[in-house]
Amino acid sequence: MTDRASTGQAIKDRGVVLKGLTKVFGEGDAAVRALKGVDLEIESGELVVILGPSGSGKTTLCNIIGGIESATSGTVTVAGETISDKDPGQLSEFRRNHIGFVFQFFNLIPTLTAKENVDVIVELTDKGSKAKVPALLDSVGLSDRMSSFPSQLSGGQQQRVSLARALATEPDILLADEPTGALDLATGRQILALLQDLHKAGTTVIVITHNASVAQIADRVVTIVDGEIASSTKNPQPTAAAEVTW
Repeated sequence: MTDRASTGQAIKDRGVVLKGLTKVFGEGDAAVRALKGVDLEIESGELVVILGPSGSGKTTLCNIIGGIESATSGTVTVAGETISDKDPGQLSEFRRNHIGFVFQFFNLIPTLTAKENVDVIVELTDKGSKAKVPALLDSVGLSDRMSSFPSQLSGGQQQRVSLARALATEPDILLADEPTGALDLATGRQILALLQDLHKAGTTVIVITHNASVAQIADRVVTIVDGEIASSTKNPQPTAAAEVTW
């Protein structure tokens, strides 16, 4: 993957700024406060791991950053755009233009080949180029599996297709929610290595996980507990993915 700085490409705002962010599900006595006044800044080009136990609010936070859900209150600025006041149609356009998603469960279309699973995202979003898809799959180590269907691929290979699909629209920010959760250590390291490569190329990478070991690769680790930011710690020496253990 090419370092954007070395190509002379203009630096874009790929940061995230959250101020006073709250999210409440339900009403009255049944209301659940998933996020409680979150303030968080993520710098453009940073690799951040948001770490927390199940039910801590980390996936809700991820979904709000990605424009999948709207906050109950607070301000959300992503890639230079304030998205907290956008309507659903505007949020959909914003996601197409700025965000790539990788999830724990790969969400591939079973009747399409690896290449077709990436092609269809280019077609639906009208971003990127189908001509670049083979090179993209090659960059994630799948040049020889382009014609394979998901059922013919291992879990790690399916996750790499998912990653290629997320990158097909050349996103400013990649959101990875438990990207290694369904993978063994060796395969998980491969996915983390690809995320580190993206980070080095200038993409802002935000990894959501409950696995503290994944935090070894981060520039910064943000811990969320019970809907609140408990800590934000710089990692002085991120670990290479090949050396991560869990």
